Amino acid sequence: MANLDAALKDAMTIDGAIGVALVDYTSGMTLGVAGGTPEIDLTVAAAGNTDVVRAKLRTIEMLKLNDEIEDVLITLGSQYHIIRPLSRHSGKGLFLYLMLSKSRSNLALARHQLRNIEERLEL
Repeated sequence: MANLDAALKDAMTIDGAIGVALVDYTSGMTLGVAGGTPEIDLTVAAAGNTDVVRAKLRTIEMLKLNDEIEDVLITLGSQYHIIRPLSRHSGKGLFLYLMLSKSRSNLALARHQLRNIEERLEL
């Protein structure tokens, strides 16, 4: 099991990682951050993605789907953004947000590694 700091450091070892955050999507509060760039305020980006998570959860509820979000992928011209809600009870209301350089990452491998980090994360 990994604590938050170790989990964020592990996420930054994913090829192409630019930054990672753990976010509470009910409040928009960022609980932990690693990486980032001077041009990108990771806490602002992470908080902004709470709207994405909330909208998708509302849509799932309106459609009466008996399912949950595994992850959300946003593809930009030069980046991938992966949003992964935590699935265990202790992580209810939280998601991992990972920014990747498109040219330096393997998306399938990054998703796999982020899932493993989420499974080991102990809150």
